[in-house]
Amino acid sequence: MNNDPAYFLYHSIGLYPDKASDMAGALSAFSSEWAALDDGQWPAVLSARSEFLALWRDLIDAPDGSLTSAENVTTALFSVLGGLPPERLRGKKVLIAADCFPSLHFLLNGMADRLGYALETVPIRQGDFWVRDEDMIAAWDESVGLALLTFVTSTSSHRCDLDALIAHGHRMGSVVGVDLTQGIGIIPFSLNDTPADFVVSTTLKWLCGTPGAGIIQMRPDMIAEVKPELRGWFSQDNPFSWDLDAFDYAPDARRFEHGTPSVLACVGSVPALRWHAGQTDLLAHNRMLTKAVIERADETGLTIATPRDETARGGSVMLELPSDSDPKALVDHLREQHIHTDARGRILRISPGAVTRDAHVDRLFNALGDLL
Repeated sequence: MNNDPAYFLYHSIGLYPDKASDMAGALSAFSSEWAALDDGQWPAVLSARSEFLALWRDLIDAPDGSLTSAENVTTALFSVLGGLPPERLRGKKVLIAADCFPSLHFLLNGMADRLGYALETVPIRQGDFWVRDEDMIAAWDESVGLALLTFVTSTSSHRCDLDALIAHGHRMGSVVGVDLTQGIGIIPFSLNDTPADFVVSTTLKWLCGTPGAGIIQMRPDMIAEVKPELRGWFSQDNPFSWDLDAFDYAPDARRFEHGTPSVLACVGSVPALRWHAGQTDLLAHNRMLTKAVIERADETGLTIATPRDETARGGSVMLELPSDSDPKALVDHLREQHIHTDARGRILRISPGAVTRDAHVDRLFNALGDLL
């Protein structure tokens, strides 16, 4: 077994030193509390979930009461779509870029007929690797009821100009949401500076958390008009109210909850969020390594499928593999050398983070040089 694996998968699952022991401690404490022969289980685990929510609010400067957990970004978006007043979407367009996360496009496409909107997908220009901001704006007029922006894309690491796009969307009278998933945790984001109407995300990837620990956040003055159709006992102000004829939505973001929340995922992610909150040089470390990746890719003759401008990209660098290459075989060969990355089609995705070092970049490109 190699004691120094080269890890470039922060676009998928983020790692940090001592993650395993930190998670084991948190989950062991959960097991003890949940299996105790008393009636203190719910107070204990909901308190732990409250810390998860507080860490997320601090991370993105979300107002109190505006954020809650969700199983993933898809269920979070479903809660928004199914809760907006019908006139927000019916007879209008929903706008999204072709390089969005596919799961969200699947959902939007599937709900279009029932909610009465037309889904418009802004394409990637021939020869480009990401949708241009100016093409989004050109497609965005007053007929757009809702637009979902991708902070950083998963196939090119393109970082859109949120300031310009959100400002344009609000001039058009649209609801503007942002999928933070591929950027949060490495690229700073604050709702104070970037006033989206709602954001969805996960604690995976750069935040180094667990599956099932997503979030949904909405502008406080919009929450009262949203009545999610996916609702349940936790959607109420008092989840322990059992009066079948007295259901009423909680006055804050808790209305986006429904059945029993995925507390275990939140508990398992708290150590990662605590660790992340104490870091100050993650972006500088990433920029040093991504600069080296781009330089070595240029030397190797590989096409950069990511913006070269640091201000226009996330924490990953994507490379286009030659047309005669076998991406799966290449990734498998790299894995055999304890170098971990992945590919989407011919796009090789390279995401260096906290456990990645400059020597790992050298190992990656020495191996690529041999394989290609």
